[in-house]
Amino acid sequence: MAQSEAQNGAHPWEKSYPANVDWRAEIPTGALHSLLDDAAAGYADRPAIDFLDRITSYGELGALANRAAEGFQKLGVGKGRKVGLLLPNCPAAVICYFGTLKAGGTVVNFNPLYAIEEIKKQIEDSETDILVTLDLSLLYDKARVALDETRLSHLVVCSMAEMLPRLKGWLFPIVKRKEIASVPSDSRHVSLRALTDNAGNPAPIEVDPENDIAVLQYTGGTTGTSKGAMLTHANLTANAAQATMVMPDAEEGGEIMVGVLPLFHVFAMTVVMNFSIRLGAKMILLPRFELDTVLKVIDKKRPTLFPAVPTIYIAINDHPGVAAGKCDLSSIKLCLSGGAALPREVQDRFQTLSGCTLVEGYGLSETSPIATCNPTVPGGSREGSLGLPVPGTVVEITSIDDPDTVLPQGETGEICISGPQVMKGYWNRDEENAKALSGGRFHTGDVGHIDEDGYVYLIDRLKEVIIAGGYNIYPRHVEEAIYKHPSVLEVTVIGVDDARRQQTVKAFVRLKDGANLTAEELTTFLEDKLSPIEMPKQIEFRDELPKTIIGKLSKKELVAEETAKLRAAADDSD
Repeated sequence: MAQSEAQNGAHPWEKSYPANVDWRAEIPTGALHSLLDDAAAGYADRPAIDFLDRITSYGELGALANRAAEGFQKLGVGKGRKVGLLLPNCPAAVICYFGTLKAGGTVVNFNPLYAIEEIKKQIEDSETDILVTLDLSLLYDKARVALDETRLSHLVVCSMAEMLPRLKGWLFPIVKRKEIASVPSDSRHVSLRALTDNAGNPAPIEVDPENDIAVLQYTGGTTGTSKGAMLTHANLTANAAQATMVMPDAEEGGEIMVGVLPLFHVFAMTVVMNFSIRLGAKMILLPRFELDTVLKVIDKKRPTLFPAVPTIYIAINDHPGVAAGKCDLSSIKLCLSGGAALPREVQDRFQTLSGCTLVEGYGLSETSPIATCNPTVPGGSREGSLGLPVPGTVVEITSIDDPDTVLPQGETGEICISGPQVMKGYWNRDEENAKALSGGRFHTGDVGHIDEDGYVYLIDRLKEVIIAGGYNIYPRHVEEAIYKHPSVLEVTVIGVDDARRQQTVKAFVRLKDGANLTAEELTTFLEDKLSPIEMPKQIEFRDELPKTIIGKLSKKELVAEETAKLRAAADDSD
């Protein structure tokens, strides 16, 4: 979504921009697969992917994507045809992503941990015809059910063993034989090897970057029904370019990226994959997050870029080896945190332990996702802030009561975003599009404000605001206060129903290993940090807190638990 003429005046954030970043710079857009074409031409011999020690060069990756594209076209993929990816981080995920785009199709990302009913629902909603998955029972068994019970015409099944180094690939079917699925040989099943067994000459396609949908990215559904955000080729190429602009010190052809965030999530899709390919960086792809493995990879392979979510930085900070100086994090130059609020205590400790710069950004599936980011220059990061709007992006605050009214600077309201990375709309959701894109800007559903220097601050999600006794309480503010206690590792705050006050504040707290803390002690600690109305009236300590697939603390499971308790209590009273 481009800026309107009325938005082209001076903006408060421009004066806060580093000297080497221009908010008004032209944002290049084009066909998304051109990123890989350019990288394959410019960095043919440079490593593109390191997957469990198997290296794939950019030249090899480009050739494999071309062969996948020809294979997809033979299966009927063309303009607008949907190919779903039900994959963890692995070379096949990158090959089939760009192969689909080069064939003229649209990628639909699926969360491999979804239950089969969720997968089936997304297949039907998105009109996906081909699904790509692995030959591991954990994934293939779901895909096979979907093949039999949905509109799917084909499964493309990738061999895990064939993506590993030679010795590991030879041992894998022996060591993991119980985990490998039995895949039938029929016309509905196509191996990745068979898909790519061609000359790699797909029929040329014409792309309209502004209108052709590259990816249907389903929202997390944490506050309602999951919807497919239509991200165009222009949206995603623009956001990859914006990422390079806000990280001007990143060296083309010289960076090494840790890819532990899942590529099917919008954060990693752009910040790990598309950004790396645009930059010619090597991606170290890890199929899942295991703390000890990540630390060993950082120590051995010396990455320079490490985007993650706050819970990953919290886990690293709390690792005994890191605290004791036994884990070398010194190769990392820059970390970008997203997906959830980054507590200042976590940021400061990680920067002290690693010596790198850790900045917080902000975005959503609907914005491809990067909308704001703190400057990476020393002193550019503003405490508690989501940073400045990225180049070409306008952030406005509108009235919660009247969404078309833009509020004066400094006032609190709904965060709205305009820019080339804003989605075309939700797939088959005309009524919701009218509301979400009202006034020519994307309404995020987040509450915040912009300070005099143009820094954007998030207070909380509109749907997560707790209303107690007529007062609005923002869970993020309460969580930030609780994080200040040295014994607290993680915290999630929600509102629970209360007969007298409508809602009351409940905090779920996970303590650091070996720490001891009572609810009374925590309440005393918070007395000078929270008002009485904000003070948690219920505090529950847990060994683990629910998280999303990318490691973001999740509220919906806790809300569901509390709702179930209330229903059970009501049933008992009857």
